Amino acid sequence: MDDRYLDKDNIARSGDGVEYHPLRPFLPSGCKVLFLGSFPPQRKRWCCNFFYPNFTNDHWRIEGQVFFGDRNYFVDELRKTFRLDRIIPFLERKGIGFYDTATAVRRLRDNASDKFLEVVEPTDVVAMLRSIPDCRVIVTTGEKATATLCAMLSVPEMPRTGECVPIPMQESFPKPLFLYRLPSSSRAYPLSLEKKAAYYELMFRRFLADGMSR
Repeated sequence: MDDRYLDKDNIARSGDGVEYHPLRPFLPSGCKVLFLGSFPPQRKRWCCNFFYPNFTNDHWRIEGQVFFGDRNYFVDELRKTFRLDRIIPFLERKGIGFYDTATAVRRLRDNASDKFLEVVEPTDVVAMLRSIPDCRVIVTTGEKATATLCAMLSVPEMPRTGECVPIPMQESFPKPLFLYRLPSSSRAYPLSLEKKAAYYELMFRRFLADGMSR
């Protein structure tokens, strides 16, 4: 698998029950939309070395549906993986970035549930935002990531799914910045892919300067 996006130093220092983030932040030039999750699943669940690597997670199917009208646009069904050769140029062109709210965690159980993640080291999101001054919105899709971010950025009330709230102004990001919570792309979240895509499309239409152009 393509390993350009792996953080090999972090992988090497993981141990004693602590996992450091195995991927480098993906922050393309002109990044306007930043997705922040909680932490990647265990690597045994990966089908590619990038964000949302579990083949049964529908994030890339949702983006394919939203932008190309084809849930399988970013999917290689034959190899059971996602097509980074399409995903990366698309994200760079649109200005969509990815990372997580935790840089290091402990898994309290042997599964991918956010409920059993203990945050050892939160991500310095403020420093990350300084490096992407064009960012207009941070998107979360899970309760743990949303709660962590709200505490970190002094957002007074956690938004419900489908809601968008302003992030209090700070010197680090003096321009208006918003927190948008979307439905989880996990199949455990009880909503059809089409309905999830409708939520995602509303967010992209609002915060991407070129709207839904490809």
